[in-house]
Amino acid sequence: MSANAQPGQLLATGRVRRRKRVNRGVEFVATLVSFGAVALLALMVGSVVVKALPALDWNLFTRNQATFGEAGGGIQNALVGSAILVAVAAAMALPVGVLIAIYVTEFASPRIAVVVRTALDILNGVPSIVIGIFVYGLLVLRFKQSALIGSFALAIIMLPLISRSAQEVLKLVPNSLREASHALGVSKWRTVLQVVLPTTLGGIATGATLGIARAAGETAPIIFTTTLFTNTTTVDPRHPMNSIPFMIFFNSESPDPHLHQQAWAGAFLLIVFVLTTSLTARYLLHRGARKLQQR
Repeated sequence: MSANAQPGQLLATGRVRRRKRVNRGVEFVATLVSFGAVALLALMVGSVVVKALPALDWNLFTRNQATFGEAGGGIQNALVGSAILVAVAAAMALPVGVLIAIYVTEFASPRIAVVVRTALDILNGVPSIVIGIFVYGLLVLRFKQSALIGSFALAIIMLPLISRSAQEVLKLVPNSLREASHALGVSKWRTVLQVVLPTTLGGIATGATLGIARAAGETAPIIFTTTLFTNTTTVDPRHPMNSIPFMIFFNSESPDPHLHQQAWAGAFLLIVFVLTTSLTARYLLHRGARKLQQR
């Protein structure tokens, strides 16, 4: 018995050793690739920081972009313009995206829900330059350029991301909460408004922050919709405004080294903004998940 069992044991041991070697090899490759991705990000961020440092001073944030032939200047008008463009776009996309998510998740039939989700996924994959050309032909040729039209283009980019993330969060709400509300005689729309939505605010905010982070760095829609601005700071969205992405695009093609430094500084500010919004989104996502688990 023992003599017959010994070869089987040796064979099993050999297979285990081979599996361990393969497992170590796969772990090493995965670890190497992961460190490579982190190193690439660190290299990119470090390069941007080094090239942006000479322009990171108080004048960068307090002075407008210099006119042609002037020295110095800052990017105050671009900062204000980007903030207004993104804020107006978020005000357009957030309520529409949440309403679409509520309809698909709570009211629509399965067939209609599939059609809407597919349309949102396709819209999410449309290149931003195509959206810019579409908005240009639809609105700019008729009403001329303005920050409102630029915000509309950015809202189209935000919409599918906000809506799809809200749909996924709404699916996580336990049906027992809905059933308990219906058992008390509460109508469906009041159940959604007073029971479902308060439970998913963290997840919806996560989708909103991710959509804002993506739209804040888009350049193509801005080029088609709001570039005929003056080098002054304006807060009226009915007029064209400068923005950080367009400032980076414009200054990078200038022969002035100082404008190149300002372009790198704008890129650094965009990286900081995306990092901040991403960390905020992760915090809100974990907080919303904990609330759903407690329920």
